[in-house]
Amino acid sequence: MKSKQRGMPISVEVTNISRHGFWILLGQEELFLPFADFPWFEAAPVSAILKVEMPRPEHLYWPDLDVDLTIESIREPEKYPLVSKSMPNRRFEQDTRPRGDSQ
Repeated sequence: MKSKQRGMPISVEVTNISRHGFWILLGQEELFLPFADFPWFEAAPVSAILKVEMPRPEHLYWPDLDVDLTIESIREPEKYPLVSKSMPNRRFEQDTRPRGDSQ
């Protein structure tokens, strides 16, 4: 975990949690993760949200939730549509049922 200045580690910590999302402090930058954009955290226990790691630059990991995100996806979530095996985004799934099948 190094910043762009050599030898300066970047710390990461959750600074606040609200009913709408939570804030992380990444070095000197504070970022907001709204639950609308990051639904994996909405029903998570506070202890799991607070346990965040930075295994490498530009990458965050919540081990208790098995959620990993790039910092870029937090800064610009509109560039990264929600697609997950455990929580699929219905907008991106194709309907594979035969036409005329109403089930």
